[in-house]
Amino acid sequence: MAEVKKVLVLMAFGGMFEEKERELLRQSVPGATFDFCRGIQGIPLEEYDAIVGNPPAERLGECRAVKLIQLISAGTGNYPEAVQRMGRPVALANATGAYGPAIAEHMMGMLLLLMKRLGTYHDHMRDGLWRDEGRVASLQGAQVLIVGMGDIGGCFGRLCQSFGAHVTGIRRTLGPVPDYAEAVYLQSDLDRLLPQSDVVALSLPETDATRGLFSRERLMGMKQGAYLLNVGRGSAINTEALCDVLEHGRLGGAGLDVTDPEPLPPDHRLWRMPNALITPHISGGDHVYTTVERIAAIAADNLRRLAGDEALGNLVDLETGYRRTER
Repeated sequence: MAEVKKVLVLMAFGGMFEEKERELLRQSVPGATFDFCRGIQGIPLEEYDAIVGNPPAERLGECRAVKLIQLISAGTGNYPEAVQRMGRPVALANATGAYGPAIAEHMMGMLLLLMKRLGTYHDHMRDGLWRDEGRVASLQGAQVLIVGMGDIGGCFGRLCQSFGAHVTGIRRTLGPVPDYAEAVYLQSDLDRLLPQSDVVALSLPETDATRGLFSRERLMGMKQGAYLLNVGRGSAINTEALCDVLEHGRLGGAGLDVTDPEPLPPDHRLWRMPNALITPHISGGDHVYTTVERIAAIAADNLRRLAGDEALGNLVDLETGYRRTER
């Protein structure tokens, strides 16, 4: 059995775990000491056997006893490289599976606001203006392309299917077609699928393969009047090119919870696009309490497994930065 005597829990989002979640973590390894900290400054990382949270990657070299780093994020950033530099076996796990429902609901809200012109009608309400803005788009029968079919993409796909949309997806590797989708393709098929898609939803981590994926050429290759959503990383889209296609009416709209750069400067022209909806990277985090419960459950399960010398869940492939597909 792996010895787990001391666990550090970094309280992200300004103090994420409430007492119920703290007790769940404590019960995962009875007898272990749990330190719940809001900040990392002055914390002796060399004393801990496991860390729940996202410590500064540059400080992982101080973690001489740690056996598990359980991230509270789905994305892994530069943690895989940092763990490899530690020079010894250390398990890195993420929180994939915690964020999907909340972020998918946010995506659907953005999409419906854009499709139904609700932002325009809200502006009219403030001005006391009773005016019909004409026809709007519908998800019924729409072709929805999900680029990134992980937890977030899957939850969004199910929502779209429930609205009567035809859902297809793009993955890094081919596998079984999920129940909410009609087909699954590889990234090499993207250019062929874009002109057919009424909605394109991105839920991708930042990697060499995803950075700049939606170039000016790809944005111009999208279907006239299509809607683009991005909740992964802003670097997937060429921001200036997106502004150009929005300005010229190529797209029906863009719903962005992430941007490049981020935060988006106050004077950036993307703020002024009437057919864009921007939220400040808040679709995830602890904005929905059930997300916090899911994160705590994932972390508690892995701490229990670690102490019991069982196979860990949500392990990250240090080469790709994605969660391993096998348990």
